[in-house]
Amino acid sequence: MSTTGVTADPLATLGSLPGVADSVETVRKAVDRVYGHRIMRRRSNAVTSEAALRGARGSAALSGADWALEEVRRRTDFSADAEARVVGGALRLTAEAGQLLSIWRQSPLRVLARLHLVAAASEGPETGRPRQAGEAVDEPLVELPLPDAPEVSGRLEGLADLIIAGSAAPALVTAAVVHGELLALRPFTSHNGLIARAAERIVLIGSGLDPKAVCPAEVGHAELGRAAYLAALEGYASGTPEGMAAWIAHCGRAVELGARESTAVCEALQRGAA
Repeated sequence: MSTTGVTADPLATLGSLPGVADSVETVRKAVDRVYGHRIMRRRSNAVTSEAALRGARGSAALSGADWALEEVRRRTDFSADAEARVVGGALRLTAEAGQLLSIWRQSPLRVLARLHLVAAASEGPETGRPRQAGEAVDEPLVELPLPDAPEVSGRLEGLADLIIAGSAAPALVTAAVVHGELLALRPFTSHNGLIARAAERIVLIGSGLDPKAVCPAEVGHAELGRAAYLAALEGYASGTPEGMAAWIAHCGRAVELGARESTAVCEALQRGAA
């Protein structure tokens, strides 16, 4: 979605695409079911913590480190190998996302730079800034054509302008566009998938749709599978109304599944089994 120089509200326009309103309504009902659960009145912090762990596991799985939940839960060293570093990055990003909500609406590019620093956990010259001409991108699971550095810069600025200006679009639409645009652009030399999903999380929380972060979309994206995720992303990258609507619906289904996961956590807590 090219946003450079746009003065209208293209996000709100996307909200009127066929089927998007239905997705928005279905997501709202799924989220409301979680928040209406009796356990949320007494133990919402426990649900939030478990959702964060499961969300990080799901995001790491989509980036090639598909670990069992209990392995993520018990592991303390995330530096041993490439997969461990991916899982560690996902956990750090999930923890960091909640700390960046107040900055996101004023300076989204600053937040994205911070997310890359947290994910990479290194001090290389390419860390914490968009990639420059000639720099390679380590994102082997996404095979879309890679935009060049000038296009990345322009589209990031356009996306940031939209976020700062605000939109009448539903939170799901904004979250889906942020997620899709970052993954299509792959603006950093590494960890773009983890960052895109963390940014989606920030939008869903900060918008008020999921203020307690108990509906981890990352869980749903992982459950739907990498093939479906990448196919939906291709629809977003196509820029066609049908492709954009399909991507938004895919993201909506992911939030629904995340909500279902946390509903199960609430039921387990209520039974005293978790």
